[in-house]
Amino acid sequence: MSTATDLISQLSALQHADSFFPSGGVSFSQGLETLYADREVKDADSLAEFVEGQLLHRWQPFDALALVLAHRSAADLDALAEIDAAFEAMSLATELREGSRRAGGALLSVHEKLGTTQAIAYRQRISEKKAFGHLPVAQGLVWGCSGVSVTHARAISAHLLCTGLVSAALRLGLIGHLDAQRVLLRVRPVMIDLLDEAWPERTSVDDLFDFSAYTPATEIAAMRHEIQDARLFAN
Repeated sequence: MSTATDLISQLSALQHADSFFPSGGVSFSQGLETLYADREVKDADSLAEFVEGQLLHRWQPFDALALVLAHRSAADLDALAEIDAAFEAMSLATELREGSRRAGGALLSVHEKLGTTQAIAYRQRISEKKAFGHLPVAQGLVWGCSGVSVTHARAISAHLLCTGLVSAALRLGLIGHLDAQRVLLRVRPVMIDLLDEAWPERTSVDDLFDFSAYTPATEIAAMRHEIQDARLFAN
């Protein structure tokens, strides 16, 4: 990668990883709100364990794989739709599935307004019920079209997952601002190990069968979220 290309990737990555970017992610807690109400996640230590579990058992084998496949297929709308359909089929909890669609749709909507060509075309597919617009697929598409390298794309995705969960914990009153930074520092080695893993040149749709996720407590919590008396988040 040339210096100019790398700088474009880095600057675009910083733009998309910034909380100032209107991605719509602040509406979701990924089941954390229910786990907090149940006192399963009740302090900085249990929050850090929760975030680490999401990175290891959902993000790396599921979201990150969809992201990479979408990034490498950003110019192929049919391939993107196939990745999207596989992600939909593997998303068992309705609340998490719909949250992913909403977040992906919000990201695509921003990029449609910014004039990202493939975002416009893929939004049209979604409106025609020919695609779902899940978040990792939308991220791979728009970041790939914005000059973000696949390495930086994975880093943004992992970072946004962690900061999104910590931000949700802050708004729930689970932790304070200083503990939020401590949690991010604690999970950083896990994130680095995952990002440092060798990533094969996956471009074939056959790799869709590698999708996996095992976070049952999170999925059950998300399913139970709608029956909570008071709700701050959409899931």
